[in-house]
Amino acid sequence: MRNIPPMKIVSAAEMREIDRTTSERFGVSSLTLMENAGAAVARFAVADYPQAERIGIVCGKGNNGGDGFAAARKLIESGRAVRVLLLCDPKELRGDAAAMFQNLLRALQSLSQPAKHAPVTVLDASQLESPEASEAFAADLIVDAILGTGFRPPVSPLYAATIAKMNAASVPIIAVDIPSGADADAKQPDTAPNASSSSSEGAGDDGLRVARNQARADAVVTFTAPRPAHVFAGLTTGPTAIAPIGSPPDALVSNLGLNLSTPLDFMSLLAPRSRDANKGSYGHVLVIGGSLGKAGAAAMAGFAALRAGAGLSTVATPKAVLATVASFHPELMTAPLAETEKGAIALAAIGSGLDALLPGKTLAIGPGISRNSETSEFVREIVQRSSNDSPLVVDADALNAFEGATDKLSGRDRTLIITPHPGEMSRLTGLSIAKIQANRLEVARTFARAHDVIVVLKGHRTLIAAPSGDVWVNPTGNPGMATGGTGDILTGIIAGLIAQHPRRALEATALAVYLHGLAGDFACEIIGENSLVATDLLRFLPDAFAQTRNQKSSEIRIHA
Repeated sequence: MRNIPPMKIVSAAEMREIDRTTSERFGVSSLTLMENAGAAVARFAVADYPQAERIGIVCGKGNNGGDGFAAARKLIESGRAVRVLLLCDPKELRGDAAAMFQNLLRALQSLSQPAKHAPVTVLDASQLESPEASEAFAADLIVDAILGTGFRPPVSPLYAATIAKMNAASVPIIAVDIPSGADADAKQPDTAPNASSSSSEGAGDDGLRVARNQARADAVVTFTAPRPAHVFAGLTTGPTAIAPIGSPPDALVSNLGLNLSTPLDFMSLLAPRSRDANKGSYGHVLVIGGSLGKAGAAAMAGFAALRAGAGLSTVATPKAVLATVASFHPELMTAPLAETEKGAIALAAIGSGLDALLPGKTLAIGPGISRNSETSEFVREIVQRSSNDSPLVVDADALNAFEGATDKLSGRDRTLIITPHPGEMSRLTGLSIAKIQANRLEVARTFARAHDVIVVLKGHRTLIAAPSGDVWVNPTGNPGMATGGTGDILTGIIAGLIAQHPRRALEATALAVYLHGLAGDFACEIIGENSLVATDLLRFLPDAFAQTRNQKSSEIRIHA
């Protein structure tokens, strides 16, 4: 059983309802939520920018500004020199934002020269050039607390001018909740054709494209749960911290059917092993794959299953490449299969001992298996024959074997996982790669529901779609993993974890994707994007397990 509910991705409207429910049903005041939000921003600023002694905080008149006031007070208490820029007459502030502003004024009275640090009120764009206002933009760090996730366009002229001024600044910016002007419900990066390289729009030196009247962000601190834009819209090239501020899990209700994979979701799958366990306790993975010239793919998948914790791993592969597979790692067992003249698996392999190998194992078919027409027929037959007690992971050219024959790819009454990249998904669905990439959520969901399978649609923010329509979004991984063989490693990790947790295939699959990406992140940090190769993931997979298992903080960070 899961210890806590998964972290839901919620819409902006749902987040407002969560805040309301937290206060009205669970008795946590909205002022407390705002206080905790400001504290989270201040903690992040101090921890991630310890050298930032002068901090400018730019506040709008809504609750986002209230979060900024609370953060300012906490940063003053930590000894930072804070200059608050208020983009309205203080008399326009209402509710919690007004209360937080008064708290800030009281905190300033404790300083030796309170008037020197008093908030600067800006009512017109021309006032942004005043010496006092300019202090905020010339600080070591800027906190953007102008507009939150409840924003609806258009951006007012004053706010637009302020956003342009922030974007032109040469210092880092932390966005409170979301970069001002961004659409919290966006599921794609902004690709507006009117983007240019001006200060208020376009691409910065770090490659982050910033839409018209949207603030840039070097980091984002949001609260309680992410909105779609935090996950999908590329709002920042830095981290996005998701900080709990007091809403209990029962308050988090969403109809999006989206979950963000986090270490806390997987703790029960990573529990310590029983002291009297043996290799039979953790399942047996059978990898069916390999062909002349592609033996390494099957070998990597087989060994990845062992690295993921499976008790046993056997690679069934054509006789011509069996010695190559066997030499990859001594822990791997091998089984020879009948082969075609070109060194691929022959259809005759089904009747030559493979049937006896299938029962009771977690199967992974596809790594390095080739697109030989006879082999494709073999694949379709094996997938049809697999029983409900043998979970099956289908990858690579085993997926291509179902091009034009997806009616034979059904997970009804059994556990079937497919792991396509966009090209393979294109062949399965008949959709162009461009259309798949523009509609990843809908494509993965639709296929999972129609075929009763778990779909792992690989790519940036890999999606794990269940037959129910629920989708897990994976936050780990990096462009260095765009190299041959990393998908074979993922297939092995998925199979290895399902072998250990056959009744929890969806969670095991989501965990496998998370660990795979995290191992890639560790590898990238040490080796670099350009030099990373697939087997580096096997080297760093133990580190990924350790970090995931040892997660203590309830604050979650995701990276661009």
